[in-house]
Amino acid sequence: MNFITTKKSALLLCITAGHFLLAQIDKKATKETQNLYHNLKIISKKHILFGHQHAFEYGHGWSNEPNKSDVKLVTGSHPAVVGIDFSDFSGRSKEEIEKAQKTLKQNVIDTYERGGITTVSWHFNNPASGGGFYWKDSVSVAAMSLIKKDGSHHEQYKEILKTIADFAHSVKAKDGKLAPMIFRPFHEFDGDWFWWGKKYTSREDFIEVWRFTVSYLKNELGVHNLIYAFSPDNRFNSEEEYLERYPGDDYVDLFGIDNYGDFGRDGNYNLEAGVKKLTIISDVAVKKNKLAAFTETGLESIPNPEWWTEVLLKSLKQGKIKLCYVLVWRNDKTSPTHYYAPFPGQISAPNFIKFYNDDYTLFEADLKNVYQKKLKY
Repeated sequence: MNFITTKKSALLLCITAGHFLLAQIDKKATKETQNLYHNLKIISKKHILFGHQHAFEYGHGWSNEPNKSDVKLVTGSHPAVVGIDFSDFSGRSKEEIEKAQKTLKQNVIDTYERGGITTVSWHFNNPASGGGFYWKDSVSVAAMSLIKKDGSHHEQYKEILKTIADFAHSVKAKDGKLAPMIFRPFHEFDGDWFWWGKKYTSREDFIEVWRFTVSYLKNELGVHNLIYAFSPDNRFNSEEEYLERYPGDDYVDLFGIDNYGDFGRDGNYNLEAGVKKLTIISDVAVKKNKLAAFTETGLESIPNPEWWTEVLLKSLKQGKIKLCYVLVWRNDKTSPTHYYAPFPGQISAPNFIKFYNDDYTLFEADLKNVYQKKLKY
């Protein structure tokens, strides 16, 4: 069955971003990064962008095919926001790192040139032990205290950040401009599944490493095309709990949340709790004049055929929630069950078309000039 459609009554609304002041932390950010930041704020007032992790690297049953995404196969448009990961930028051989950089570089540039947006997660392989990015008992080391200033692995951490900076400096498009990226380090830090998690890291060490990371990239390595996102999991019920490890207004551009648990994981739905948490991050962003986003969510295998409109969309439209994007997780290329966006023939694909056609949601085909002052969508 062919589910491809054209989005109804796409709004061609021209808005000048103007010179209203947003609390973007990099005062030397490139013009394109500044314009993206302002335009994301404008979009969040009445709409939300849809994103998908690893959308172009692979999908359900395929990998590395030019200009292909499962989202486009279903809707006719790529997602507006594309997730990539810096996981292969450390703990690998020099050759493996260079290969990963080359692949992701083209991904980011292509997305920028089409008018889409890149967000970067970082499944950071433990620099002080084996075990990768997950915490493994008897293998993993609590390394946040080791990579901070004067820690035993601080110089190694600086070298890793130089690899990230080199990549950020490399994503230059045909117009000669660097592609902006939303960088989301140390995500889900309130959980205990990553080595940087709350169980293994003091509040003080977490904040110190976060501040150093941002300052070193921005001030020492001259990276000015990143927007910095702060995104715990869903283990909070108040603004105070959400901000418990907040490094400060000078170190964060975007407030996020990763929340699978309230939106159907393992058959458990607690949409009231999910909406409450989205409202908290939205309200914090409004108060601090920054951005907010639903940085990760989804329902594995999407067994609920109405999930897109009856769960996700209804939740996003509650109250005065203002989020610039929502991103669902990846579609594995080999697993028959590990996917979070539909593909042609998947049970939720017809409902995803309704989600796509809703005027509240925006996909890549709906965007024009997102990196310029005059935004069209």
